[in-house]
Amino acid sequence: MPDQPLLDQVSVVAGATRGAGRGIARMLGEAGATVYCTGRSVSGRPATAGRPETIEETAEMVTAAGGRGIAVRTDHTVEAEVKQLFARVRTEQGRLDLLVNDIWGGDALTEWGAPFWELSTAQGLELLERAVHSHITTSRHGVPLMVERDAGLVVEVTDGDTLGYRGNLFYDLAKNAVIRLAYAMAADLHAYRVAAVALTPGMMRSEAVLDHFGVTEANWRDAIEKDPYFAESETPCYIGRAVAALAADPDIGARSGGLFSSWGLAKEYGFTDVDGRQPDWGSFFPRKVREIIERGTPPSEEDMDLFVVRTRLYQVEDDPLASDEAARLRAYLEHHR
Repeated sequence: MPDQPLLDQVSVVAGATRGAGRGIARMLGEAGATVYCTGRSVSGRPATAGRPETIEETAEMVTAAGGRGIAVRTDHTVEAEVKQLFARVRTEQGRLDLLVNDIWGGDALTEWGAPFWELSTAQGLELLERAVHSHITTSRHGVPLMVERDAGLVVEVTDGDTLGYRGNLFYDLAKNAVIRLAYAMAADLHAYRVAAVALTPGMMRSEAVLDHFGVTEANWRDAIEKDPYFAESETPCYIGRAVAALAADPDIGARSGGLFSSWGLAKEYGFTDVDGRQPDWGSFFPRKVREIIERGTPPSEEDMDLFVVRTRLYQVEDDPLASDEAARLRAYLEHHR
């Protein structure tokens, strides 16, 4: 792959303030792209309580990495602002090669640990507006710039590479909905040679996650003692390199409509995380679950064994090729309920 395979290409990363969006924007810059970094948090006006990151910082990181970063404050739940964003892209660049939908804003709205009939409907609907409706609106006004040229790629960022339940009704709806968005958009876009895919990171060391564990990127391994699953975590740049690899793939149309993972694409395209590692969450997590099952000791109230096993069951229970594994997981949960 050339040093800057996306040189002269134009991208919009919607939701580039922090986390996966920032990592994607940075790595598109590394690949030479011009990146419009959008979000609501700007200098002096943070949109998320307790988080200092801004889109201006992200744009500066893009430029430092070798691309051209352009910060544009945009609330993607406000259609007029989205239309204005793409009108600006059209005027300034005359083209759009890549659109990444990573808008989320649902952390504070997700009520973990409660069944759906106890959830706040108002909070849930607001989550869907932020994390699903915003994606639809953004694609609605961004994709026409690609259709005009018969070329381009839309990337929908999700959480998880299965259609299994994700532990909260509204969170599950949002993360599965964007997978379906990629599939549906791919069908409509097929005649125009514009591709659409869904993509998930593994366990990601976002700014908020690092803060939660009281570590930095420099000493993140210190948190493994608190959470052994952290050992296979990845930086937000790992999914960023996955997006860059997809955008540079001349045969991207063959992948249109599919669901992919950072770890899977790393093996296919041969890239690494920025620390030189190649985390493989897709192998690591099932292996840790097998260790729990084989250990056979009763889970304590402090550990996460039951949660982890149940999560794995959600991932495989509808997969006919994983029926034996699903049976073992059900037996464990039945024995230790």
